[in-house]
Amino acid sequence: MAITIARVAWDDPRGVALRTAMDAEMSALYATSIVARTPDEAAEINAIIALQPEDVVASVIALEGDTAVGHAALKAFENSLEVKKVVVDPNHRGKGISKLVMLELEDIAREKGFSSLILQTGDRQPEAIALYKRLGYVEIPVFGKYGLLDVSICFEKKLDQVAS
Repeated sequence: MAITIARVAWDDPRGVALRTAMDAEMSALYATSIVARTPDEAAEINAIIALQPEDVVASVIALEGDTAVGHAALKAFENSLEVKKVVVDPNHRGKGISKLVMLELEDIAREKGFSSLILQTGDRQPEAIALYKRLGYVEIPVFGKYGLLDVSICFEKKLDQVAS
């Protein structure tokens, strides 16, 4: 079945469900990096990775028929847009869905007049890192408060570059 991308509100229940599953998966994946933190440090880390609804510029979902199988969002950050909450349902990974979602985010950024996208990911997500590199994102210094996370890897893509 073909995958379609839909632009949706941040509170779309299908996107909420995918983000909830992602949060549980990432919490388990990075649990050991937070274990040694004080409760205040852990709270600050959670605040850094959280995304407030009022900060969302755009939100998209990938659909296989009527089933939401992927999600991503954009947030304003200085003179760029930041990619947030990229997730594909585990049963649908490896099908190119994340690439379709990312390309839609790039289209949205261009439509809004932005010339680059930035993002932060973690060092325990080699598939995500490989995806970003394949799409033309280049590693940049850690930006914003992500420096407080010792697992952070950040990327940027100039939107005049062509995705591979």
